[in-house]
Amino acid sequence: MIVTTTLQAHESHTTAQLSHDISPLSLRSAFGQFPSGVAALAASTEQGYAGMAASSFTVGVSLDPPLVSVAIQNHSETWPALRDADSIGISILGQGQGSIARQLAAKGIDRFEGLDLETHDASIFINHAALWLDTTVYAEYPAGDHIMVLLQVNNLADFTNIHEPLVFHKSQFRNLEIN
Repeated sequence: MIVTTTLQAHESHTTAQLSHDISPLSLRSAFGQFPSGVAALAASTEQGYAGMAASSFTVGVSLDPPLVSVAIQNHSETWPALRDADSIGISILGQGQGSIARQLAAKGIDRFEGLDLETHDASIFINHAALWLDTTVYAEYPAGDHIMVLLQVNNLADFTNIHEPLVFHKSQFRNLEIN
């Protein structure tokens, strides 16, 4: 299929062709064009602290009940521990916290070593984040090679007046620029 568009501001014509290449590599590249926030999910579990980073996090799924969502890979070794926690803390990471996201995504290390943390019951939060959400698992749904998890928000703390959120775009951490 060929799509022709006209860009009014530049008075130029662009011809684009839809590609049948929907390989994981092509999809990852295409999906990376959409900027997202970076969420740290963390809880104190029977096995100790468990946590992960996720850029597939969505706010505002529902206001009544208050729900957010996250897509988690089926083969995640961390999700089974988090799923069973009494509550899960979600920290929307702030500017300059890209290294924390990488640390929480790493395997074979103490993901919490050196991190500045706060706890509330089982929920663990990252200090200097833009937003904290105290959540519980509401529902899970199979979604291909992922699980879609709906989390109910029970409490929140909004720090966006102090900390701008970290943005993940084109496989890089970026900061918002306010004009």
